Amino acid sequence: MKILFIGDVVGSPGRRAVRELVPLLRLEHDIDLIVANGENSAGGAGITPDTANELYESRVDIITSGDHLWDQKTVSSLLENEPRFVRPLNYPVGTPGQGWTWWPDEEEPRAAVINLQGRTFMPPLDNPFHVVDALLPEIRKRVKVILVDMHAEATSEKVAMARFLDGRITALVGTHTHIQTADEQVLAGGTGFLCDAGCTGGQNGILGREADPVIRRYLTGRPQRFGVAKKQVILHGLLLSADPDTGKCLSLTRVKDPLPD
Repeated sequence: MKILFIGDVVGSPGRRAVRELVPLLRLEHDIDLIVANGENSAGGAGITPDTANELYESRVDIITSGDHLWDQKTVSSLLENEPRFVRPLNYPVGTPGQGWTWWPDEEEPRAAVINLQGRTFMPPLDNPFHVVDALLPEIRKRVKVILVDMHAEATSEKVAMARFLDGRITALVGTHTHIQTADEQVLAGGTGFLCDAGCTGGQNGILGREADPVIRRYLTGRPQRFGVAKKQVILHGLLLSADPDTGKCLSLTRVKDPLPD
């Protein structure tokens, strides 16, 4: 089974990269499952039903999220009605939405996608190590291919989670920091790992946002409006191959595909 994971999609430039490049990538690599982190897809902060639908229409199968989940009020519609959308699993009991989902569906699943959020330098949530540890036996009864989006600030927390889950999931891909790392590897137990998939959007700014207001914020300490960077648009992510019988990651390759300006 071939899986494409797309790093944080930022605003309309990121959505355009997905729209124009994903159908080509699917054909070129014969991809089965495409997962994208969409928590910044609406103007760089949050996600709406409209931006989610644009990603789905671009052949994205599952959308994950993170700490910007609540930035757009209309996200409640996705949480309540969209089975292809997941929020971090470690939100408290009673939070709307789901922290994981089957793919393509619950009746005949071939894989599962889980979303976790770290706690170091992040808003306080339940312990992601405990909640995913309790969930995995249920999922592994039905499928072995399991992809985890670990949305976290600290690299050590992402590495620790990958080591903790090694041999029990197919791959853990980090998101949130918007800078693609160069540490892709298959761990000893057969789990693929990349600390951060990177940012899908404009690269001429700072983490997908315009550079000048971010710099002014550092210079003055005053709040600024961060517009979305629009040039040097690149789709960042990870392409991996998995054994559907064992769930082990067979190979993984970083993706860095540019759009013409």
